[in-house]
Amino acid sequence: MPTTEERPVLVATEADDVTADMVITELNRRGVPVVRFNPADIGDGLTVSARYGIRPAQAAGRMRTPSRAAQLDDVRAVYWRRPTWPAFPHLSSDDARFAAAQTRYGLGGVLHALDGPLWVNHPLRNAEADYKPHQLARAQRLGLAVPATLITNDLDDAREFVAAHPAVIHKTLRATSYQRDGVSVVSWAEQVTADEIDDRVRVVPHLFQVRVDKTCDIRVLIVGRRVYAVRIESDLLDWRRDYSALTYSVITLPAALEAALLAFLDAFGLASGSFDLAVDRAGKCWLLELNPNGQWGWLEEHTGLPMAAAFADLLTRGETR
Repeated sequence: MPTTEERPVLVATEADDVTADMVITELNRRGVPVVRFNPADIGDGLTVSARYGIRPAQAAGRMRTPSRAAQLDDVRAVYWRRPTWPAFPHLSSDDARFAAAQTRYGLGGVLHALDGPLWVNHPLRNAEADYKPHQLARAQRLGLAVPATLITNDLDDAREFVAAHPAVIHKTLRATSYQRDGVSVVSWAEQVTADEIDDRVRVVPHLFQVRVDKTCDIRVLIVGRRVYAVRIESDLLDWRRDYSALTYSVITLPAALEAALLAFLDAFGLASGSFDLAVDRAGKCWLLELNPNGQWGWLEEHTGLPMAAAFADLLTRGETR
C-alpha cells in the first residue's frame, strides 16, 4: 500500500488548460504525483481497466497514459477540470455515436464508481448543479436574494413578465458552443423588451430575469472552506464581453452571505464553485448563478489571491468535505 505522499492526484482536462497547469505546478512543487488525462485520448493515449465481483476486493482498476500510470484504489483526489469526450470522426456517424456512448459509460462509469478519493468536483454533482432553475430554487430556500426570474416557452407569459418590470434581461439556460455560417456565436446577457419577443420563444424554454440596477459585480470562488471574493467594476451589463474594461479589488463578504454560499455548495455536494453576484445601489447582493467549474485563473493573475495553491492544498489532503 503506497504512503499518502505516494498516492497520485488525477487531473481530467483538455490538452490546453492554463488553469489546470497552475494547479499542477503547485502540486509538483509539493511533490504530489499527478496523472493528467483527457477522456478524448482513449485508445493509444489512454487505457483503463477495472474488475468487479472479485473476492477479496482489491484494486478498483488502473489507468495509463503514455507518461503516467495510476492504480485507481490509490488515488487521493480527482480534479475534474475541463475534460472533453471523444467524437471518433474517423468512424461512421452510427459507429461514432456507439463508440462515444461506450466511452462515456465505460471510462466514466469506472471513474464515477470511485468512492475513496476527494472529487473536485464529481461530474454527477457538477451536472446536477448546472441546472439554473435548480440553482435558483435552492438559493431561495437558503435565503439568498434572487432576482425575479421566469423560465418559459409560453409567448404570452414571456411578454407579460417583460412588460411588468422596468428592465428585463434574457440569457441562456446553458452556455453552448455553436456556429452560424462558420462563425462562432457567443451568447451574452442582453436586455430585452416585450416587443422583441415573438413566436420563436415557443420553440424552447427561455430565461428572463429582472435586471439588477447594479453598482458592481462580485465573483466568489470557494475552494473547500476557503472563500475568495473579488469586486469587478465595469459599465457592462455582462462583464464577460470585455475583460480589458474591468478593474478588480479583493473584498470580504458579510459573514451571513459567506455562510449561505458555503451551505449552497454543501447542498449540491460540491467541493468548489464560482458564484456570480450583483450589488445594487442599496448595497444588496443578488445571486445570479453558480458555475460549479468556473474559470478563476485570470483573477489570481490580477489580484494575487492564492487560488491555485488553495486547490493544490485541497487535492493534496484528499479529504472529503
